[in-house]
Amino acid sequence: MNAGKTIMIRRLGLAAVLATLAVPMLMPGEAMAQRRQQMPSREELGGGTTAIPLPQQEKTFPLGASWSVVAMNGKPVQDRRATLIVDQNLRGTGFGGCNTFSASAYPLRQQGFAVGPIAITKRSCDKGTLDFEKAFLMALRATNKWDLVNGRLVLKGGAGELTLSRSL
Repeated sequence: MNAGKTIMIRRLGLAAVLATLAVPMLMPGEAMAQRRQQMPSREELGGGTTAIPLPQQEKTFPLGASWSVVAMNGKPVQDRRATLIVDQNLRGTGFGGCNTFSASAYPLRQQGFAVGPIAITKRSCDKGTLDFEKAFLMALRATNKWDLVNGRLVLKGGAGELTLSRSL
């Protein structure tokens, strides 16, 4: 019987500890009131005229627009041509400088971007054009973020940054 009392006391001790931990969780209104009291008033912050920043509005990816590369990794592209269009079916197509390509292209929330495996034609071109095309397609495939900056589409990822301008 003595062993039974010891087990009961241990259980009561555990129950008391759990109840002590659970009480603050059961009274969220009181905890919130305490947090609010600790925050400074508008007057303390500067007379109540402090501007409250608005959340940034989510941008919409420009589906169906035709884009041409104007810069790669911050360097202007002058004598090369590469294009990209992402259509309503989330299919990215374009010209890499020598070959045409297509791939799945998904604009995501918070200006994320994902490009699937790229299918490409197999034309032969000079080495400089093929090197440019390879760098362009690698940067495109590795893209994970996009933005519109001064009317230009900027694609960023682990293999570099592409800046594209609207084209016809």
